[in-house]
Amino acid sequence: MSEPDNSSTELSPRRRRLFFRAHHRGTKEADLMIGTFVANNIAAFTEAELDELEGVLDLLDVDLTEWLTGRSPIPAEVMTPMLARMKEECSRPGAGVPEAARRA
Repeated sequence: MSEPDNSSTELSPRRRRLFFRAHHRGTKEADLMIGTFVANNIAAFTEAELDELEGVLDLLDVDLTEWLTGRSPIPAEVMTPMLARMKEECSRPGAGVPEAARRA
């Protein structure tokens, strides 16, 4: 999967590591949803938001995919503002679809 034009090269080491983790989840669906969300937002995240993102990235792909697609509700014990924000962005039409595919 190619990285967006605003690639991780200008990011801090922590942000580059999180960017990589978001794009290399293990399942294509999670790579697209989570990777796109992170690519769109990583540069603006605060340190506290980066902490929350790390927590989300520690969750299982199968669970994240179910929650972010709305097939299953997000359990209260794992709900965070970051996960809610991610779900909102991932629920938009075309979320996770690479830009090149949207133009085709």
